[in-house]
Amino acid sequence: MVKIEYIKLNNGVEMPILGFGVYQIEDLTLCEQCVYDAIMAGYRLIDTATAYRNEEAVGLGIERSGVPREELFITTKLWIQDAGYESTKLAFQKSLKRLKLDYLDLYLIHQPFGDVYSSWRAMEELYLEGKIKAIGLSNFQADRLIDLIIHNKIVPAVNQVETNPFNQQIESAELMKENSVQIESWAPFAEGKDNIFQNEVLMSIAKNYNKSVAQVILCWLTQRNVIVIPKSVHKERIIENFNIFDFELSQEDMERIASLDTKESCFFSHRDPKMVKMLSTVKLDI
Repeated sequence: MVKIEYIKLNNGVEMPILGFGVYQIEDLTLCEQCVYDAIMAGYRLIDTATAYRNEEAVGLGIERSGVPREELFITTKLWIQDAGYESTKLAFQKSLKRLKLDYLDLYLIHQPFGDVYSSWRAMEELYLEGKIKAIGLSNFQADRLIDLIIHNKIVPAVNQVETNPFNQQIESAELMKENSVQIESWAPFAEGKDNIFQNEVLMSIAKNYNKSVAQVILCWLTQRNVIVIPKSVHKERIIENFNIFDFELSQEDMERIASLDTKESCFFSHRDPKMVKMLSTVKLDI
């Protein structure tokens, strides 16, 4: 089995640099199978969220795998409707119950909206009580990240943001590094947008290494020390995405990929008032 690499977070906790994400795997039977397949393939980091509505299936996949809990690194996220001190603690307990776990390895504030400061205080307490190994953020822009760091006790261990060849987050990654926050990528493949898998630069590089475009993208991210959580519902691709530790991109190829950066999201801006309003009105029925 491939030996996975780890990154040490700002509190000393070690997190796998490559994991498996379950966003948009809404069929719960399929989600359970994918999590099981991923763990069997060697993944030890599994990333879900309350908003994905599949925590229960993730828990079943983990249980079915039979892998000791201490070998796994499980992440879930707090949704906007649960922002606030008491509601965060309640949402955390509900996530634990759905996942069938006694503790979380990483708990993230999913979006930078609502009463995130009360949520962070609740998460700080859960962390100090040993119920969470590390706490962090998702989708926090540089200004929101720095503001939260300045006005709270515990520096976020992780900030999970869209990071892919078309939106490379170079400046954001440097700012996070300066402040001891680990960058983590969501949507490493840009969800297939802009024909990323047919991109001539990426296809050329992939051919040179006898690898897939997906493997090249994941290698490019991990060489930048970006934690990444690709998703697939196909067992063969789940396995393929994991097999990226047997090659290294040259500096020239890293620079060729760097040339693809548009510095813009492939999806939407978290600073768009319409998007803020839309996300903030999404209510989960779980």
